[in-house]
Amino acid sequence: MPCHSNEELKRLVSEAKKYTKHGEVADYIPALKKANRDDLSVAIYHSDGNCYSAGDIDQKITLQSISKVLTLALALIDCGEECVFDKVGYEPTGDPFNSIIKLETSRSAKPLNPMINAGALAVTHLIKGNSVIERLERIIAFIRDLAGHETITYSEEIAKSEFDTAFLNRSLCYYMKQDGIINENVEELLELYTKQCAIEMDCLDLSRIGLVFAMDGLDPVREKQIIPVEVARLCKTFMVTCGMYNASGEFAVRVGIPAKSGVSGGIMGSIRNRYGIGIFGPALDERGNSIGGIKLLEMMSKKYELSIF
Repeated sequence: MPCHSNEELKRLVSEAKKYTKHGEVADYIPALKKANRDDLSVAIYHSDGNCYSAGDIDQKITLQSISKVLTLALALIDCGEECVFDKVGYEPTGDPFNSIIKLETSRSAKPLNPMINAGALAVTHLIKGNSVIERLERIIAFIRDLAGHETITYSEEIAKSEFDTAFLNRSLCYYMKQDGIINENVEELLELYTKQCAIEMDCLDLSRIGLVFAMDGLDPVREKQIIPVEVARLCKTFMVTCGMYNASGEFAVRVGIPAKSGVSGGIMGSIRNRYGIGIFGPALDERGNSIGGIKLLEMMSKKYELSIF
């Protein structure tokens, strides 16, 4: 069942917005505290090029953990599946996204999956390039290609705020360096990772990227295969099993679509062969997901029959 109108989406956003009062904006990254808790917007990009939206879809969102899906795709293109999964596992975890527990208690410091912070750091470590600048330029160029938007860049303010407070991520890196999962300078890896997380765009860009994954790596607007089919399939699988942090199981039951969230309040969704979804709602639940965004996706899934299950 397709989305029929912007007015229909506006009604759903208005209903989902009632839940934002129960969430809080991320405060452990100082620059993210400036967000308005009551904001909620959505864009749906269809494979025929039509787009429906509601809310302030031009508002900028930093990708945060949504970037983990995109760097995973680039690392798989750069290095291949065998190399990537020598460094990081396939399995979901019931622990928070920034947990260090499994690195401490497992026989090696190999992260369980690419969607937790430890796994994402290991994946970013694999991005090819001779310097932080060159690797960042490759990540941004890849994301610009996915979004069809040549001016996408990163927020220097948010990147610096994240870098200056990344004490736990530093600990994750040193655990992994001890076991040879990463072998580069930790500060340089964190500089790259925090800038990757601070790449910013709007809901329309996010929905356009979601559409590329929905179409198995093809941008139907430009008729350009950007990601190999198998790489897109792998990324969507992780979105289903691990994409909503340690709420992924409940999200699969209630919503049932491949999606990835970030602590800025963004959510990217992909409905196979149909459309991509971009959501921004900075009020977060206790597990770091957009509380209004999840409610909106739950309502949309029921109304438009989006669940893959």
